[in-house]
Amino acid sequence: MIKFVPEPHLLDSPRGRDWPRVGAPVLPDPGATPGNSADVVIVGAGPAGLAVASALWHHGVRDVVVLDRTGRPCGRFFDRIDRLGQRVLRSPYEHHPGVEGYRDCELLDFARLHWARLTHTERREIRMAQAGHRSVVPVDVFEAYCDHLVTSHHIAERTWQASVREMLPTTDAVTVRANRFTVTAHHAVLCLGEERRPAPDAWWGGGRPPAGVSFWDEPVPAGGQRQIVVGAGLTAAHLITGALAAGREVHWVVREPGERYQCADVNSSFFRPEGRARFDGVDRDGRLELMRRHRRASIMFEFRPLLEQAESDGRLIVHRGESVKEIGDGVVCRLESGRVVEADTAVLALGTTPSSGAGLLPPDLVGERDGWPDLDERTLGYARAPRVSVVGAAAGLMLGPAARNIDGHRVATARVAASIAHSLHRERVPAVTGA
Repeated sequence: MIKFVPEPHLLDSPRGRDWPRVGAPVLPDPGATPGNSADVVIVGAGPAGLAVASALWHHGVRDVVVLDRTGRPCGRFFDRIDRLGQRVLRSPYEHHPGVEGYRDCELLDFARLHWARLTHTERREIRMAQAGHRSVVPVDVFEAYCDHLVTSHHIAERTWQASVREMLPTTDAVTVRANRFTVTAHHAVLCLGEERRPAPDAWWGGGRPPAGVSFWDEPVPAGGQRQIVVGAGLTAAHLITGALAAGREVHWVVREPGERYQCADVNSSFFRPEGRARFDGVDRDGRLELMRRHRRASIMFEFRPLLEQAESDGRLIVHRGESVKEIGDGVVCRLESGRVVEADTAVLALGTTPSSGAGLLPPDLVGERDGWPDLDERTLGYARAPRVSVVGAAAGLMLGPAARNIDGHRVATARVAASIAHSLHRERVPAVTGA
């Protein structure tokens, strides 16, 4: 059996190329407000929200309001990527926020259409994808593709900058209250993504971290020659390579006995129908166990030679099997083993947690247990608020680990969009009763 080992050159994909557009997306004026009613309100304009809006467009549902804290489709998603200096996605070409079952331009089609703009390495990845092998997508290509979806499905003009404060569902509608306006819709879809996992209170007593310490999605304090990175996943790898490129000595604190290099954070079978079927007929406890057992932080294969060479050169010091006990002023990191690591800055990449809808919906309607909302498996609507659906990581207990991935967003969207379109049609075309 031949094992495909990717080249580290994949990590050097360009950013900021000029891509042809089908038209310029026109966002609403920042001070404008949408109408006070709509068929569907989508909360969150990341890849999940983009998938839902695109799918509803194909179902003929055009009275849609998308609410997002940045006011830009995929704005927060790419802001986080830019913060890390990321140039490629972990997701392969078959994982994209486009719509299955319709004659739409998919991500691989889009890349092939722009063949002349791609590097030699990027073209090789496309050939690998066509041959059925694992391949990764340059951020530049994915961003241009998302822009294409936004424009071709008229999503930009339906996207409004807003911070949603509260959602109040009834049997007939959902009232969505934002910071500047209120919209009442027949249905709402939460595409909230994930929030960073907080540090344990014991590390510095809770609250804001000490000076010089930041989280992965915040600006890293400037200056200094020595940096600590805490975390075992792909985000940590990006932070490490960025610090090494800046000439810093990096101390990497990894709780596991060793780094884990693999294509994804979970077994690839979970991204296929047979893998998702492992959740069918399994009770809640069994699903929780599957999630715990199969999801582990990992790093793409491409990073291995780069990080191993840096460790060999002494520029990267890896503290394997170590846990943080305390982080004090002056960026003094005390480990559980008693070892002390001092640095100028420290960045925490502790993972993320799904946004379940808690804080927006009344707690009794979320029905959250173990961090997961109570959802209907068929429609991904809340069991106690069926007019509100979920696409994204919060659907993990229904779809398995793939729910957190862009591919999982598309799978969830197929259920949610079809269910909403059917419901709207049924409400507008009353059943004909016999005499």
